[in-house]
Amino acid sequence: MPSFYHPPVKRSVEIAGHKTSISLEPVFWAMLKDAAAGEGLPINALVARIDAERLGADSPPGLASAVRVWLVSRTGLDRADSQ
Repeated sequence: MPSFYHPPVKRSVEIAGHKTSISLEPVFWAMLKDAAAGEGLPINALVARIDAERLGADSPPGLASAVRVWLVSRTGLDRADSQ
């Protein structure tokens, strides 16, 4: 059985001509790759869009957290009742 419990992997991305790195667990990298392909965008373009959205938040999270939250929001799990 494959393990989803793997330490984050750091990768470089480019946002608006600036290189930065993001540390995400492999499962999130795979989800991000699939989401970008589904939207017909390069990963950098999708990350740039997520970055722009997070910067518009009242209290912007870090970029890696924003990517994770954005990915989870696509699954519908963010709408689960919190008890």
